[in-house]
Amino acid sequence: MKPHSPVSRSGRFGSEINAVAAEFTQSVSFDWRLWEHDILGSLAHAAMLKKIGVLTAKEGRAIEKALIAIAREIVAGKFVWREELEDVHMNIEDALTRREPAGAKLHTGRSRNDQIALDMRLWLREEITVLRFAIHGLQAALVELGGKYSDVVIPGYTHLQRAQPVYLAHHLLAYVEMLERDQGRLLDCYRRANVCPLGSGALAGSTLPLDREMVARLLGFAGLTQNSMDAVSDRDFVVEFCAAAALLAVHLSRLAEDWILWATAEFHFITLADAFATGSSLMPQKKNPDIAELTRGKAGRVIGNLMSLLALLKGLPMAYNRDLQEDKERLFDTADTVRACARLMAAMLKSTAVDRAACAAAAGDPALLATDLADYLVRKGRPFRQAHHAVGAAVALAEKNGQPLDALSLAELQSIDKAFDRDALDVFRLPEAMAKRNLTGAPGTKEVARQLAKWRTQLSS
Repeated sequence: MKPHSPVSRSGRFGSEINAVAAEFTQSVSFDWRLWEHDILGSLAHAAMLKKIGVLTAKEGRAIEKALIAIAREIVAGKFVWREELEDVHMNIEDALTRREPAGAKLHTGRSRNDQIALDMRLWLREEITVLRFAIHGLQAALVELGGKYSDVVIPGYTHLQRAQPVYLAHHLLAYVEMLERDQGRLLDCYRRANVCPLGSGALAGSTLPLDREMVARLLGFAGLTQNSMDAVSDRDFVVEFCAAAALLAVHLSRLAEDWILWATAEFHFITLADAFATGSSLMPQKKNPDIAELTRGKAGRVIGNLMSLLALLKGLPMAYNRDLQEDKERLFDTADTVRACARLMAAMLKSTAVDRAACAAAAGDPALLATDLADYLVRKGRPFRQAHHAVGAAVALAEKNGQPLDALSLAELQSIDKAFDRDALDVFRLPEAMAKRNLTGAPGTKEVARQLAKWRTQLSS
């Protein structure tokens, strides 16, 4: 008789699985990356089995020693992953039982259903922490760049048309705010992922006196899942992470789009460092913003992963179904993609140079202060709608004359509205206009300085 192998084809089956079917069903080609978390879970499970008497102290020590030896082999690149053993769990269990006969007891009270749920939660907790650090780095890069060019004013845009003047730092801080919301969503996701499913078995727990609290405590979980069927089939924490990551990817894509536009000859607000640009195989003058473009492009991929997961789950009956094997590649790809994009965007921003002259020329357009001119009339007692109409007429007159708005004479302004006085043209003094914008969250000189200082303190802590 052949020695027993721990693969899932137990005594129930009279023949080996079809080779093509085995290749189709294997997941070790991608879930091997859960090996560390699988071993951590097994160590905690072994400690618990020892406590309740399933393992002797000697067997517990032997299993622990063998699992650590396997971990060292994996780190050293000497471990051979075998596809015929299906997944990461069976590969490690097979290696364990070959070294230590007591390893055959380790699966007591445990199913691969609650085992994979555990491994994914452990992995995702760690990944969320790493991603939040990457986002923090990007926030810090935005604040650093804003502080470096804190006096630079650029046009703010709506509909991609010049609208009103803002400090460059204010524009960058808008992304810091977006990323802070991403941080909050990931932290919420971490809390919901941070519950231990082990002990749920295949779907109905165990008749053995498993100490679930002990395992959760050893693995640093904040609590236990409360329904065994939900615990093994729940992938809400995966969807929630991928949803938060998709929105993060959208924010990164928007930032990338600004960088792409600003680096064009038409804007020329910024110059990209050579280390974060590429050339053309044909046109020698080209300097392409490929990092930003790829970040923009990869957002679609991350959004697609979220849609795949939602479609995967929508029709599944309770409880575990093999369809759930398809969640890992989408999860892994999402985590890898957004982490890489956040890190590279941060590095690119740190090496970006701002063209002060180009920004000043664009921000010097007096039409950007047309709303300030309407506010001037409001202060003179005009209703805003009437003031808006009058300034619109002034803009039309300036365009008809082929001159900038601030070149209109007092007589021309008064021909539109008698409320215009000699001080009306003072509105077009940009430094004074920026100093007046001091509402909380506005792009005023003092307010932007306050926000920069606030974020420096918050990010440094």
